[in-house]
Amino acid sequence: MENKKDFSSAETLLRVEHLCQYFKMGKGELKAVDDVNFDIKKGEVFGLVGESGCGKTTTGRSIIGLYNITSGKVYFKDKLICLGTSGYSARIKEERKKVAAEIKELKKELSADPSRREDVDKAIKEKEDALAEFTAKEKDELYKALAERQHAEREYVFSEMQKVEDKFAPLLEEARNSGDEKKYAELKKQYAHDLRVASKKRLSTQIQMIFQDPIASLDPRMTVREIISEGLVINGVKDKKYIEEKVYEVLETVGLVREHAGRYPHEFSGGQRQRIGIARAVIMQPEMIIADEPISALDVSIQAQVINLLNDLRDKFGLTILFIAHDLSVVKYFSDRIGVMYFGKMVELASSDELFAHPLHPYTKSLLSAIPLPDPHYEKKRVRMIYNPMAEHDYSEDKPSMREVSPKHFVYCNDKEFENYRKILSEQTSL
Repeated sequence: MENKKDFSSAETLLRVEHLCQYFKMGKGELKAVDDVNFDIKKGEVFGLVGESGCGKTTTGRSIIGLYNITSGKVYFKDKLICLGTSGYSARIKEERKKVAAEIKELKKELSADPSRREDVDKAIKEKEDALAEFTAKEKDELYKALAERQHAEREYVFSEMQKVEDKFAPLLEEARNSGDEKKYAELKKQYAHDLRVASKKRLSTQIQMIFQDPIASLDPRMTVREIISEGLVINGVKDKKYIEEKVYEVLETVGLVREHAGRYPHEFSGGQRQRIGIARAVIMQPEMIIADEPISALDVSIQAQVINLLNDLRDKFGLTILFIAHDLSVVKYFSDRIGVMYFGKMVELASSDELFAHPLHPYTKSLLSAIPLPDPHYEKKRVRMIYNPMAEHDYSEDKPSMREVSPKHFVYCNDKEFENYRKILSEQTSL
């Protein structure tokens, strides 16, 4: 993985736009993910790093649809698969509140000077009309987005059913013309089965997830065979022989054996359980996998095995991977690009080599300074940087946003920091 491929010209498989995931906490709310934007190219590994509680896992779960996102959009293969509807109603509510406050002030002015009634009434009417226009526009955008998502799902199901039609039409015609009634009946039965499976497919099932805790994510009352095949059963596959063969095939792919299919999760080690979780994801033949800290609960020796397995699967099936972790040394080895998250926001995004060679955001520098190396001389001299956002940034007037400091290197900063980062980069690259 030292010589990483360039995916800049590859097709964009996943696109996340202004993703927000807020959770209610009493009267307030927790902004677990706040306005996060990134894309993942087909075939690449995108690393998402940050300290515990920064929103990495929530981002992954929101993308796959385990959470109903607050606002934002997620596109997979240019098809809308995830839409946050709460953002529209929140904006309308905020605008109504703002207009109500402005009208209240105008009425106060009228009370103080009754002669201005005509002007005040006109101003109030203008504000009410503007509010009605704003509300109608927001609702129109919401309905369009909902229609777009429904159309994307219908279009995908239709295309999958069309593939089955194209595959079986010539075969059925050939069997009918040959007069082989037995073969025709078998083909017709297989055609009906495949068509039913295709009709149950959903675009979002092309993304599968490997969970952090290998034991908590497996049902203790189900055998390995039942756990791995559950996705196929939900999708309408009823052929028990086919299911069994697929389970055996995928078990061997992830380094387990057929005999393991009849056992229960508690009979396996941590590494083996994680392989079962990987098998459950791979059997669905996804185009993308979200790996949520898949090695954090494992021993170091087992971590290497699981990473190598993911590497092999990536090459074998052409998988695209969103790799969530906080072990930066592993992320550097495994990922092509890395996004750094802090308190729900993406603060830096660059290629793996660029991020480690030229970290710019203070939080990224803090994370990198925490990486231990098996070198006692280096460890004696290593200075651990502490990130204090209150001391590092002044966003009281000059507000920050995600900006491209150098080609494909983005940092969350304001105007002053942007110029400073560009200067730092220029000095570093000129050395």
